[in-house]
Amino acid sequence: MLICKIRITMNVCIKPHRFSGVVRIPASKSHTIRQLLIASLSDGVSEILYPLDSLDTRSCVMACRAFGADITEYRTVEPLCPNPPDKDGKKLIKLEVKGNGGFKKSAVKSIEIDVGNSGTTLYLALAAAGLQPETVKFTGDEQIKKRSAAPLLDALTGLGVQCGSNNGCAPITIKGPWAGGKVSLPCPTSQYLSALLLASPIAPSGIVTEIDVPLLNEKPYIEMTLSYLKTHGIPFETTPDYSRFKIFGGSSWKAFSSSVPCDFSSAAFPAAAAVISGGEITLLGLDPADTQGDKFFLDMLKAMGCKVQWQNSENGQIVTVSRNGIMHGRTFDLNETPDLLPVAAVTAAFADGDTSLVNVAHARIKETDRITVMAKELAKLGVSCTERPDGLVIHGKGALFSEKTPLIDGHGDHRIVMAFAAAALGSEISVEITSAESAAVTYPGFLELLTS
Repeated sequence: MLICKIRITMNVCIKPHRFSGVVRIPASKSHTIRQLLIASLSDGVSEILYPLDSLDTRSCVMACRAFGADITEYRTVEPLCPNPPDKDGKKLIKLEVKGNGGFKKSAVKSIEIDVGNSGTTLYLALAAAGLQPETVKFTGDEQIKKRSAAPLLDALTGLGVQCGSNNGCAPITIKGPWAGGKVSLPCPTSQYLSALLLASPIAPSGIVTEIDVPLLNEKPYIEMTLSYLKTHGIPFETTPDYSRFKIFGGSSWKAFSSSVPCDFSSAAFPAAAAVISGGEITLLGLDPADTQGDKFFLDMLKAMGCKVQWQNSENGQIVTVSRNGIMHGRTFDLNETPDLLPVAAVTAAFADGDTSLVNVAHARIKETDRITVMAKELAKLGVSCTERPDGLVIHGKGALFSEKTPLIDGHGDHRIVMAFAAAALGSEISVEITSAESAAVTYPGFLELLTS
């Protein structure tokens, strides 16, 4: 059984060294959580093969179980599986999900769901909860309680769902039914729109949900969500720029068997560790045709002067990343890929010249205000940054210039912790990072990978 454990705060000290080798990338968090919710909303038994085994996945599993899904995990000793082993050395290779038919077989009168640190689970499950007539209460950790879902809650209210919150933040209560109608939904995070796209098709037949989208960041994640609607034969109408959607109730999610694609977001960290430290890394399991926007990081490295080479192998395509000379500062628009900001910022610190990360104001509403946090913590490593309302300029000098072992505050943010762990490999002295346990939110084993 997947169980959320108490998180113990810990620091990690990373010593500088060259990082090279072959790394099998873990499964995508975004795909894993979408597949879990779709399988739970279906009427049948689904198989999710090689899912991500992380804290965010466990939060989603608990939410789906609370909705009535029956989820069984299968573990085995498999050396090639990138998931972390349990105490018996076995790794998660499959989740079998018996769905609840769109909550048609609800057996509880009141549900309370703790999503931990998982914003993806919170937003997507909020809309799903609006499909059924019982009250669902959502809560989470201290970071989640500071992340507003107000635009999504306003849209749900416009669709007939009863919503209660603390100024848009958890704890949040949701109570259906879903009446449909036309709403406006600005999306500083694409997860608001994905939430409605996943839930609205299984509203009762005859109910139509129309969504105007005046603002849409992170467009590739909408393409990811729509790929699931297309695969399951769910009809919808949209404009080419995704500014309007029309979804018809009466559809159903189908049981399926599918492998979870590997995660380009996670792959960015070992890739950065290699180029920062002067090593060479080969990444296994990635599909360059996947809709994930964060594959853009490989294009960024190439633009900065790194070598990025895709090759065919007997196990599919692999990509090798290395740096043989000086990296050069560039300007990158991260509107579609805000999660790349921390890892891009530390990589830019080792480049020659300014690197501007622009059009990414929504990086401020993630687990932390990542623009401010990165500027503050990079300063401890002797890296000068200019903070802008919608981005960050890193004034790279090709190296770090700390005179003593710095203490980097990870702020409980998995991407901040992993970014500075990668940066530490290129330092002249060791770097200590707080709240190292948060790396397990999306990439269990990454810190062990760096220090092994």
